[in-house]
Amino acid sequence: MVDVTQHTLVPEHNVLDEETIEEVLAEYNIDRTDLPKIKRLDPALPDGAQPGDVVEIVRNSRTADRAVVYRLVVE
Repeated sequence: MVDVTQHTLVPEHNVLDEETIEEVLAEYNIDRTDLPKIKRLDPALPDGAQPGDVVEIVRNSRTADRAVVYRLVVE
């Protein structure tokens, strides 16, 4: 079977620790539930990602070099 997380078109996904999550939420002045959602069974998620975790997704960008977005893992 193919590991989709290693595909060149799948951006980097990282589960954030609680301290980093609090910094991100404070920076954007939002609650965790205000973040866009991603399903726990999404094949691009790192192993061990659980509902309630926040995932940082880093994509290549033509205009900004890299674009960082955050998603809340849900069931």
